[in-house]
Amino acid sequence: MTTEMQEIAITEEKPLLPGQSDTVKDVEIAARILLDQGKEHRVETPLGVLHVMVHGAGNVRRPAILTFHDVGMDSKSCFSTLFKFEEMQEIVKNFTVVHVDAPGQEDGAAIYPAGYQYATMDQISDMLPAVLQYFNFRTIIGVGVGAGAYILSKFTLSNPEAVEGLVLINVDTNSRGWMDWAAQKLSNLTSSLTDQILSHLFSQEEMSANTELIQTHRERVSKAPNLINIELFWKSYQGRRDLDIERNNTFKCPVMLVVGDQAPYEEAAVECNSKLDPTTTSFLKMADAGGMPQLTQPSKLTEAFKYFIQGMGYMASSCMTRLSRSRTTSLSSSYSMEGSRSRSRTLSQGSQGGQLPPSPSHTMEVSC
Repeated sequence: MTTEMQEIAITEEKPLLPGQSDTVKDVEIAARILLDQGKEHRVETPLGVLHVMVHGAGNVRRPAILTFHDVGMDSKSCFSTLFKFEEMQEIVKNFTVVHVDAPGQEDGAAIYPAGYQYATMDQISDMLPAVLQYFNFRTIIGVGVGAGAYILSKFTLSNPEAVEGLVLINVDTNSRGWMDWAAQKLSNLTSSLTDQILSHLFSQEEMSANTELIQTHRERVSKAPNLINIELFWKSYQGRRDLDIERNNTFKCPVMLVVGDQAPYEEAAVECNSKLDPTTTSFLKMADAGGMPQLTQPSKLTEAFKYFIQGMGYMASSCMTRLSRSRTTSLSSSYSMEGSRSRSRTLSQGSQGGQLPPSPSHTMEVSC
């Protein structure tokens, strides 16, 4: 509580009137507690209802951070570790954070009846403009994992003016090839739905080690009351179409691609990187992160996210310390120095104290 009171005092923009200090502080502390818990909304869209959790009071001068989770997860299980991480609070307190659940994936969701026609990936993407309109958000910074990364990619291609930046973890913008289709058919016959989803989420090394994280998610998926809904979301993702991204048909905003060095979608992320504009794209490949870097390496991902946001012109005075301190042992970066940008890119290991030189596209490998 003491820490929160200090943060409120530091960020107070207007001087308090004499005699009102204690009252105003009490109100702000109460508000902060409510905001940390988040507020649930059910947003009606032309294509169905979305469950949305909002944290923060709203800042019209900044984009909202909008997240979208992967298959076999909901917004809480996918992002709580990252967004509740201590060093992430510097970002959270400066932005409205909006967690969107895919239809029927949230805790307590109603079970869809047999024969229910679940939304396609394109249709889920088309639900998001209604979310922005509902909260009166002009722009967002999208953070997506797996299926959520695909959905936000599709939304950004269709609504480039609404997205200021994208963080895509384990993204695969391609449709399944015929070999993938055949492998999935075989997997359907030999593996349970839970095993299929775990193989999508985690690396083979993690699966073989049967880590505590694997055991937790295995139990969560296998015992999920809405397992039917999860299967429908999984099939929808399996039926995704190719987004046809290429250099002349790509994102108009800065993009940070993130993938673990042993993740199931490592090759897909590398391929996606090759198709994007090298002057606006950063590729973060994280060692020892497995398939879910937002769960296994929240510290490194938080610091990279800070750099990314700072490169967009926000939080310019933020103190970036962890990567700078450990850059000699933690990072190996290779930079492609062709091209230039009007806005500075940030995932540069030489940047300190918020003074960041312009940096073209590059790859950063976090190996500690």
